[in-house]
Amino acid sequence: MHDVPLWLWLVFAVTVLVSLAVDLLAHRQAHVIGFREAAAWSGVWVGLAVVFGVVVFLVVGTTAGVEYTTAWLLEKSLSVDNLFVFALIFGYFKVPRAYQHRVLFLGVLGALVFRGIFLAAGVAVVSRFTAVLFVFAAILFYSTYKILKEEDDSFDPAKSIAVKLLRKVVPVRDEYAGTRFFVKEAGKRVATPLLAVVAAIEAADLVFAVDSVPAVLAVSSDAFIVYTSNAFAILGLRALYFMLAGLLDRFHYLSKGLAIILAFIGVKLILQASHETISTAIPEIPSPLSLAVIATVLTVSIALSLLRPPPGPHVDRSETDAVSAAEITDGDPPDDGPEPPADPERHRST
Repeated sequence: MHDVPLWLWLVFAVTVLVSLAVDLLAHRQAHVIGFREAAAWSGVWVGLAVVFGVVVFLVVGTTAGVEYTTAWLLEKSLSVDNLFVFALIFGYFKVPRAYQHRVLFLGVLGALVFRGIFLAAGVAVVSRFTAVLFVFAAILFYSTYKILKEEDDSFDPAKSIAVKLLRKVVPVRDEYAGTRFFVKEAGKRVATPLLAVVAAIEAADLVFAVDSVPAVLAVSSDAFIVYTSNAFAILGLRALYFMLAGLLDRFHYLSKGLAIILAFIGVKLILQASHETISTAIPEIPSPLSLAVIATVLTVSIALSLLRPPPGPHVDRSETDAVSAAEITDGDPPDDGPEPPADPERHRST
């Protein structure tokens, strides 16, 4: 455990709250987010994460700084693959592009809360029962197997437990009503499909945590390191989605790279658990080596994807659900209803 001063926790909390407030104000009017705007915001979020990492290096120490950087890069890489699921959910519910940021903003808030709970529980369990790392390693190896064999379970929004529970609690209408989540019909309060989309996004993040939490705990068991790195990776997820919208299919080697990373982290967990529970003579993988491996695999995966495009014509998904910004206002619902496609495509759900 690192000696983290209380004021650094406070700086982190204030930074996150101010960042969320600024982001919400900047996007208070529903509009289609283009590539340039998304790229600019991505630069802001990455820069913020890097600056905070420098502070960790200077205040807590080199070891903590390397662990933070490794955990942030790891979570960032896992999040990129999860963007496929976001695209699937938006496509299923036919969410106009102008409304998608509002959904992802609430998704980020939920992710910050739930990841905090899961990571706190994970740190507590690992600190008491080191052998649980073997279980975490098995989870990562299983995820690796499913990715390489392309045997992942598809994430079907229609079968989302969260969406089904929502429909039992409150009626959900078929039409959107701008960015509103509730409207009144015949004197009764009913939910719009936008609330169902939020429920599906939150449920998906709970599934994402199956990989993310064990993986980041392999990098560090310090609560400050694992949560701050996760938080800054999650904060930049919205901008990253809009920046890569329509380009996701081109990164076809990314899933293979993530499989290699998960397998590597699984090996790291086994060595770490064996070192602490069996014999100290068993070597551990140092954090600098982990950082180098993750960065190298990601770079090679992206480079290969760009140098060797997937066969067949590329379909720009960002155009399939595009709605002109002039047609979207907070009070005017679009004409297209949330009819699902006949056969949702399959993507990694963890």
